[in-house]
Amino acid sequence: MFPPTPPPAGTTAAVSNRSGTVSVRTTEQGLPLELRIDPRELRYGGQRLADEILTLCRRSAMEAGARRRDELARDGMPADILDKLGLPTRADVAAAQAIEDEEEPTPTSWMRPL
Repeated sequence: MFPPTPPPAGTTAAVSNRSGTVSVRTTEQGLPLELRIDPRELRYGGQRLADEILTLCRRSAMEAGARRRDELARDGMPADILDKLGLPTRADVAAAQAIEDEEEPTPTSWMRPL
């Protein structure tokens, strides 16, 4: 057996869908490191699940990028350099989340099976 691979250096973030049935942890480039899928999600089909995973990878990458930006800013890197690196701000993350929330349909019920 091979020894477990250490996680890559860098900033990571984890996000979940609204219902908490799919969660992803990625690097700031969007590379998935961990994926958790509740078996109930499988009933919706592969395409919908794949779309959900890709959406979560993009959200997680944006969050990890914002965390990286925060770390570099704390270490004294000027904002104009951070902008040139293309790292998102907290405002960018919030704006993207607001757009996704508007586009996502409201659940017909908040009840979840036990």
